Amino acid sequence: MLKIKILGVPLDLGQERRGVDMGPSAVRAAGLHQALKNLGHEVEDGGNIPVRLPEEQHFGDHQAKYLKEIAATSQEVAQKLCLTLEAGYFPVTLGGDHSLAIGTQAGVAKYFHDRGEEIGCLWIDAHADMNTPETSPSGNIHGMPFAANLGRGPEALTHIFGFAPKLQPEKCALVGIRDLDATERQTVRASGVNFFTMREIDELGMRVVMERAISLASKATAGFVVSFDMDVVDPDEAPGVGTPVRGGITFREAHLAMEMVADSGRMLAFELVEINPIIDVMNKTAILGVGFTASALGKRIL
Repeated sequence: MLKIKILGVPLDLGQERRGVDMGPSAVRAAGLHQALKNLGHEVEDGGNIPVRLPEEQHFGDHQAKYLKEIAATSQEVAQKLCLTLEAGYFPVTLGGDHSLAIGTQAGVAKYFHDRGEEIGCLWIDAHADMNTPETSPSGNIHGMPFAANLGRGPEALTHIFGFAPKLQPEKCALVGIRDLDATERQTVRASGVNFFTMREIDELGMRVVMERAISLASKATAGFVVSFDMDVVDPDEAPGVGTPVRGGITFREAHLAMEMVADSGRMLAFELVEINPIIDVMNKTAILGVGFTASALGKRIL
């Protein structure tokens, strides 16, 4: 059993649809703490990282909105994650928009970098999040965090703790992508990142896709971070997300993926992002998120 520390990051500066800052509260209200305790884990809630509101400042550069503020939050998240691991806890980070992954993965990478090890990543998402300010059509940083962790983009995001990249592309897998910008498609193909689109999931099945993704993210690494964007799930089942896209994975496919992650014993940290209670239905999406997190941390049917 694990010692788990929950950390909320109510960050909504990375995108324009308000409400994802309430995601950590929604997931807590859906019973995450008790669900993890029921699995036998020791669970501690570390509260929320303070994040400034959009109304408090100007967004700055049109091509990288709120860059300064997101970089500051990312640095604080990274420090907290590194200290959490040093204290012997398994970190569970709750978002907030997906730009928080810059801090989460920097913190985990730093911890293992100091021990001479690299980490892998399973990026489970409808989107690749591999834009940079030069390629982004919106300037929203929640479309850039995976690129930043791979060392591409503003130095304030890529060089937290003074080194980059935090992730090596061949040790990462994108799972469930189905909505990419035109330039981003070329970026993903050229990046060296392993990717499994919805077509691969349709043709091969989630079991085969996850076997391959877990193997790739585990090879010559200390293990992998799971970055789970709730918009990977079809919006018919998960309506309360920041950027919904039709044609996503099903309830059971998501649980199978997380059950296989748990079976691997290789997960180093887990983050759950982009839950927006304002557009949700009776907290349905947060409840799903609690279930997926529990499956990733060992819940079984039998």
